[in-house]
Order: sequence, then C-alpha cells, then structure tokens
Amino acid sequence: MKIHLPTRDEVRHQIWKELGRATQDRHHAWRTPVLATVCKNGFVNARTVVLRAADPIQGHLQIFTDARSPKVTEITDMADAVFVFWSSRLGWQIRVRVNMSVLTTGSTVETLWQRIKHSASARDYLSTSAPGSPLSADASEAGEIDLVVSNFAVVNAQVIEIDWLELARTGHRRARLTSDAWEWLTP
Repeated sequence: MKIHLPTRDEVRHQIWKELGRATQDRHHAWRTPVLATVCKNGFVNARTVVLRAADPIQGHLQIFTDARSPKVTEITDMADAVFVFWSSRLGWQIRVRVNMSVLTTGSTVETLWQRIKHSASARDYLSTSAPGSPLSADASEAGEIDLVVSNFAVVNAQVIEIDWLELARTGHRRARLTSDAWEWLTP
C-alpha cells in the first residue's frame, strides 16, 4: 500500500482551506486557536480566541474582542503574536506568527458589528465592565450584565510565517512557510 504524502503546495493550500472552514464550522478544531501575546512586563499571555476570518490571498486572519480587553493593550504595545492551532483529525499543528492591529472604529468595524449585534455573542461587547473585571456578588449569582454601548473591536493579523507540523505513523514532517518561501525542518 502506497501512502500519498502531500506536496508543499498541497500543504499550503490545505492549511488555508482548513482555516477557511474553521471560520464557518463551529466544530472545526481550528475554530478556537490559542493566541499568545506579550505583556509589558515581558510575560507571555495566552488565551483561546475564535477565528472569524481567514484570507489566503492577503495572508490575513481576523478575530473579534472587547476593546477594553488586556489583549488590546498587549497588541498595541507589541504587535507580534502567535496563534497555535491543533487538529487531531489532520494530525496537524500550525504555529502562525503574525503582526496584529486593532480596529475600534471605521467602516470595517461598523459592518461587522451590524452582522453580529443581534446575536448572543454581542453581549460580550456590551458589558459595562471590562473583561476580567470582578463582578459584584449580585451580578455573578444572577448572571446579569448591564448592557451599554458597544466595545466591539476587530483584530487583524497579517501572517508572517507558518510553522507546520504533521504527526503521522508514517513519520512526522515539519516545514516553515512564508508568503514566498518553504523550508523543510527537522520535526
């Protein structure tokens, strides 16, 4: 039995295809990657986020957040960050090094807000309290959040490099991809 090993072009295409699927399929393993940023004190801060868009032509990923979130300050202070995606179905891990920017106003933010403002997730951006703020005992017990103006922000991530790792019984493979290069690495 001969096993087909994907070529570098097939891998690149499949990575972006899976990233695109993850923006549409709530059950896709890559829907909720870990995003790691660096705090002012030099510590790394990692959290799970929801992938909202993936553009293979522009090499661009997008997430949403509350504009008051600590990650916004971290991204503003240091735009370099890393997403980590794992799919047991594929046996693939990708670490995506990105340069991030945050939009809190403008037509892109308004257009995306109009799409989600009546959804359940809109509550995440309408709280009077910033993410991570202590809740009063009454509010935490009742699960209540006072709704105010939107604190919706769009985080754009320009992909700089993808570190692809395939874990397979036939042998592990690893490569580094940029927009115009491919380099095989020791797994």
